[in-house]
Amino acid sequence: MRITMVGTGYVGLVSGVCFADFGHDVVCVDKDAKKVETLKAGGIPIFEPGLEDLVRKNVKSGRLNFTTDLAEAMEGADAVFIAVGTPMRRGDGFADLTYVYAATKEIAALIKGYTVVVTKSTVPVGTGDRVEEIIREVNPSAKFDVVSNPEFLREGAAINDFKRPDRVVVGTDSAPAKAVMRELYRPLFINETPIMFTSRRTSELTKYAANAFLAMKITFINEMADLCEAVGANVQEVARGIGLDKRIGSKFLHAGPGYGGSCFPKDTLAIIRTAEEYDVPLRLISTTADVNEARKTSMASKVVAACGGSVDGKTIAVLGLAFKPNTDDMRDSPSIAIIETLQAQGAIIRATDPEAVHEAKEIFKDVTYCEDAYTCAKNADALVIVTEWDQFRALDFARLKSVMQTPVMVDLRNVYQPDDPRLAEFKYDSVGRGAN
Repeated sequence: MRITMVGTGYVGLVSGVCFADFGHDVVCVDKDAKKVETLKAGGIPIFEPGLEDLVRKNVKSGRLNFTTDLAEAMEGADAVFIAVGTPMRRGDGFADLTYVYAATKEIAALIKGYTVVVTKSTVPVGTGDRVEEIIREVNPSAKFDVVSNPEFLREGAAINDFKRPDRVVVGTDSAPAKAVMRELYRPLFINETPIMFTSRRTSELTKYAANAFLAMKITFINEMADLCEAVGANVQEVARGIGLDKRIGSKFLHAGPGYGGSCFPKDTLAIIRTAEEYDVPLRLISTTADVNEARKTSMASKVVAACGGSVDGKTIAVLGLAFKPNTDDMRDSPSIAIIETLQAQGAIIRATDPEAVHEAKEIFKDVTYCEDAYTCAKNADALVIVTEWDQFRALDFARLKSVMQTPVMVDLRNVYQPDDPRLAEFKYDSVGRGAN
């Protein structure tokens, strides 16, 4: 089938490339000419494991193309996906649908034969209705259906998530649209992937509900970690003890400095605002968002405590800046609040990250960036693990101690075990397991 993907951000690019790898003909559209030229040459503007090779492979095969010309891209398209950004609107937390509606107007004017218009972007309930209205206003004679098809991609594992998903959710009541969507996802049938057809509004809400629930799981175990520290329990063992219950499950029960990234912070606030519009209070999700924001700052307090109650004039080595490993995404990363809070208390920050330094330079002031953990730790009064990159999972403690001013380690991701004999000469603190 022929697919047009409008938007080459994280969702649009991964989805377009994977559809092409399934064997479909895909044209990705973006207004940024420089970005399009980079993609045509096989380069990618984001870091996602395996994506660059997949782009080059499918460009070479002719199944994947990039352009700034929407009219060219839509020629003969069976489906047009809207995969543009829906950032948080300043001031009120609502999803900003400016780009979605702008793309819709352009698409509407170019529809010729029957076309399925698919919202892949994360959008509030009712957005599909407005997209349909806009198309009818712009092109009253257009033959089309508007479908909701939310993405459930994890950064760092997006290709696997697209090709081997837990489920595919499709929101439409149209038989022709269902036929098109079944054919698009037909390669997944061999894995017996559940493809769930539902109403458009149900599909839109499913995406927000999923992210809100996962955000609550993370926040729950973080609060349990605080209780574990107070009573002398081990949060990792608590998490395992409850995670083995199949009703609960073990995923997203890893205590740490709070959630970040492009989805959870934005989507929890968006669903809260939607609920407020309909006068349906979502107290659990509202509390989750508040607790998570406070969590990030409290992690800075843990570092201050490990440094004897003050970081004024002290050098803090920060390992990891991205909100999670295997991505360069800094959006709402816990490292931002932690570093800024420490700087406000007089700390001198040195930092390293395998992929996110270029993004971090746009956010932080007065931070010294280093190539690796040992350079970062040189003359440091404390070392803080903020992101659990593989590069930080097998550190040479003797080497660290030899370069640090003071052997203090604050492990905010519980990468190491407190009883590790190699940590005997360090003052070591972690999350929900106490300090040595």
